[in-house]
Amino acid sequence: MTQPPRIIDLGDNAPAPVEEPAKKGLFKRLKEGLSRSTSTMTTGIASVFTKRRLDGTTIDDLEDLLIQADLGIETATAITDAVSDGRYDREVDEADVRRIVASEVAKVLTPVEAPILLDGSHKPHVILVVGVNGAGKTTTIGKLAKKMTALGKSVVLGAGDTFRAAAIDQLKIWGERIGAPVVARDVGADSAGLAFDTIAMAEETEADVVMIDTAGRLQNKSELMSELEKVVRVIRKRDETAPHTVLLVLDATTGQNAVNQVDVFGKAVGVTGLVMTKLDGTARGGILVAIAEKFGLPVHAIGVGEGEDDLQPFVADNFARAIAGLDETSDDALSDSPAPATSETSA
Repeated sequence: MTQPPRIIDLGDNAPAPVEEPAKKGLFKRLKEGLSRSTSTMTTGIASVFTKRRLDGTTIDDLEDLLIQADLGIETATAITDAVSDGRYDREVDEADVRRIVASEVAKVLTPVEAPILLDGSHKPHVILVVGVNGAGKTTTIGKLAKKMTALGKSVVLGAGDTFRAAAIDQLKIWGERIGAPVVARDVGADSAGLAFDTIAMAEETEADVVMIDTAGRLQNKSELMSELEKVVRVIRKRDETAPHTVLLVLDATTGQNAVNQVDVFGKAVGVTGLVMTKLDGTARGGILVAIAEKFGLPVHAIGVGEGEDDLQPFVADNFARAIAGLDETSDDALSDSPAPATSETSA
């Protein structure tokens, strides 16, 4: 009898080797990484509600604050509706408002919280990583590959950003660090051919995972997007089911431009999931909420710093609490929505 394919979970519930205790917990690092967004949110809420009764002007001010924080119009409206419910002409506690903000944000984000899943029926499981210049694709590949190798998976890396020698060298360094072979060519080589060769090597060595880097490209440059589409076509000549995962790496500091990136890359190469980096470098971390609201794509991980441990599995409730300035130990339930399954399962 044919056994169902195994799905390997790379989220927090996956088995991991014993490591030295982390200097800081995940939530503490997350909250520190989101400190600029948190400060903007909490300071703004305090200024709106200090010694003021709730009226139409107060609600308008709150809505403006939430939209400026890039939370998205629908989420901003849901929050203002929840705040105004039964509270008109009363003084409102800013702590209550922050709890409502966290609750509504969690409702949007919980459905998109998802680990990266490696389907054992595909060997190798091919992951194509795309995004604009400077989003952090190569570093993200290295950090994710390190986690996979720690879980016992064999990984082959493809240095598909053939436009930049620095990107090729950076991926080679990651490969040496984690013991993963790197397929690389000279600067200017054909990136589609390199992707093909990377998968071929992984098949020959029976590797579990292939991660292919790509050159950063502006989403408004049609010729560059066409080149990326060519990479996908050539990959499918080697494996018609690949790529099995298409990760779009987004730079949070680009703000609303990230929304357009999701749209364009999604249409070009069929993005299956998101990683958002540099959340520590912006006061508008709410853009992740707006993207989740608009596209509903899985969010696998977020980057809140430059350290290897600062690329974290995405946890919706933690993000919602952190951005609203709540503590991890708060007893307030933020979302009635069930969290997606993250333990190892069979398909």
